[in-house]
Amino acid sequence: MQALRTLALAWIGAAALLPAHAQRIAPGLWEMKMNMASPDGKLQQQMAAMQKELAQLPPEQRKMMEEMMARQGVGIDAAKGMHAARICISKEQAERDELPADPDGRCKYERMQRSGSMMRFAFTCSDPQSRGEGEIKLQGDKAYSSRMTTETTGPQGRTERMEINQQARWLSADCGTLKPAPKR
Repeated sequence: MQALRTLALAWIGAAALLPAHAQRIAPGLWEMKMNMASPDGKLQQQMAAMQKELAQLPPEQRKMMEEMMARQGVGIDAAKGMHAARICISKEQAERDELPADPDGRCKYERMQRSGSMMRFAFTCSDPQSRGEGEIKLQGDKAYSSRMTTETTGPQGRTERMEINQQARWLSADCGTLKPAPKR
């Protein structure tokens, strides 16, 4: 379950770093694919263990787990080792440059700089305590890539480092059953 919590934190943290005032992104369904790694390999081991546990669940329990994750906009592409999240951006959110990235209010920007299509940032989060920095490269209103490094305070107060590379793309104007996250 620590791996699932790490995935959720990474997804929220990475989504929270979308450029809110840089340029308006297209409203609709967005997919973010993240590749996460830790220097000591523990994160990759945890993710592999989580995927193995999920694969070993009885079919009805696995389906329930996958549906629960899908309702949160999260999916795992085990074949590529990528973690995917989907979010819905409403027309109103796009017009207000508002992205529903941090639904729990656990992360805040410490620094944000923009130069052309590149944005550099630093942030801190609570529960679990973490901090990080990185950059986003916009590719128009329907795609971007990002890279960031995060340090999280893990069990027994140890610092755990994580590298996250992300590709995001707009999928559709229709979000289907996925609803935009409410502003908190």
